[in-house]
Amino acid sequence: MRLRCLFMLVVVGGSLVAMPATAEPPVERAACSHEGLHFKRCNLANADFSGAALSNAVFHRADLTGAHFVGADLSGANLNKTKAQRADFTGAKMVEVLFYESDGSRATFADAHLQGAKMQGARLIGATLDRAEVKAAFLTGARLDGASMVGADLSETNLVGAVLSKANLEGANFARAGLVGARIRDANLQNANLAGADLYNADLTGSDLTGANLAGARLTRAKLTGAILVDANLQGALMPDGSIHE
Repeated sequence: MRLRCLFMLVVVGGSLVAMPATAEPPVERAACSHEGLHFKRCNLANADFSGAALSNAVFHRADLTGAHFVGADLSGANLNKTKAQRADFTGAKMVEVLFYESDGSRATFADAHLQGAKMQGARLIGATLDRAEVKAAFLTGARLDGASMVGADLSETNLVGAVLSKANLEGANFARAGLVGARIRDANLQNANLAGADLYNADLTGSDLTGANLAGARLTRAKLTGAILVDANLQGALMPDGSIHE
């Protein structure tokens, strides 16, 4: 049985106020500071938290479908196992946010700050992360099929076992990223930086790596069938056959 939130949020005189709730009304707007607020299991679909200060807030298992967090501060917030499909996190500060096994399919994280984010097993199918800063984050086993990550910084990020098939990764920075066993079929990796990345046993079948930087990358047992490597830099890369490219 679905649990309802025990309070609702209303705007009174420009301030966000928590009041007892007998239903699950949408939040009108949340543009004030409420650090450490708890919204566990709450229905916040289509809520507007744009610009809100919500660092360390708890949204565990909340319904955030279509919610707006544009420019909000969610640093250290707990969004584990939330439903965040089509949510808008454009420009949000989400440093070390917890997004474990959450569903952010078709959500927007463009220009968001996700350094050190814990997003293991997250569903980000068709999500937009253009220019997002995702450095040193944890995305092991994440689903990023068809995602757009143009110009995103994923350097030193753990993407072991992640799925990025048909994703647009043009110009993305994967320097020293862990992509062991990742599935990156038919992806656009034109001009991407994969220098020093660990692509052991990764599947790059049919991907476009035109102009990509793979210097020093580990490609041992990687699948490159049909991949386009025109003008790619493979200097010092450990190739699928075990040889070192000169």
